[in-house]
Amino acid sequence: MERPRDELRYALRRLRVAPTFTAVVVVTLALGIGANAAIFSVVDAALLRPLPYRQPGRLVTIQHYYPTLPLEGPVSAPGFRDYRDRTGSFEAIGVESGFSVNLTGIGDPQRLQASRVSGDWFGVLGVAPVLGRAIIPEDDEPGREHVVVLSNGLWHRLFAGTREVL
Repeated sequence: MERPRDELRYALRRLRVAPTFTAVVVVTLALGIGANAAIFSVVDAALLRPLPYRQPGRLVTIQHYYPTLPLEGPVSAPGFRDYRDRTGSFEAIGVESGFSVNLTGIGDPQRLQASRVSGDWFGVLGVAPVLGRAIIPEDDEPGREHVVVLSNGLWHRLFAGTREVL
C-alpha cells in the first residue's frame, strides 16, 4: 500500500516543479472532460432518451417518391386525404407543414416559425396543451381553420405565461 502513495507523492512533486507542464495537463483534462460531457448530452438527448410522445415506437413518417422527377418529398394534400380516408394500416394519421409568419399587433413585428397541422396531429402524438384545447378534426373544415396553438416558449415570451391569453 505504500508503493502507490509514494508514486502519487512523486507525481505531485514533479507537477509542482514544472508549472507550465501542469497547466497544459490541467487544461487538456478540462477540455477532454468538457467535450465528453457535451457529446454525451447530445447522444443522450438524440439517441438514448425516448421521444416525448405516447408510444414513440409506433410513429412513422411517410415520404412520397416521384419517379418522373426523381424526387422524394412530403405527402401532398390529396395523398394525405387518401391515406386518411382509404387505408386501414394506420390507427391515426396527421400532417404537418412548416412555414414562417410575421406576428404583428404586439409591439414590434416578429418573424416566427410555425406549422400547419391537421386536426388529428395532437391526437397522433398523444400530447395535450397546458392551457386551452388542441386542434381537433372539426377544425379541418372550411371556415374553422383559424385556430392557433402557441408553443410554451412563445406563450411565456410574449404573454408572460398569463392564462388570460385565451
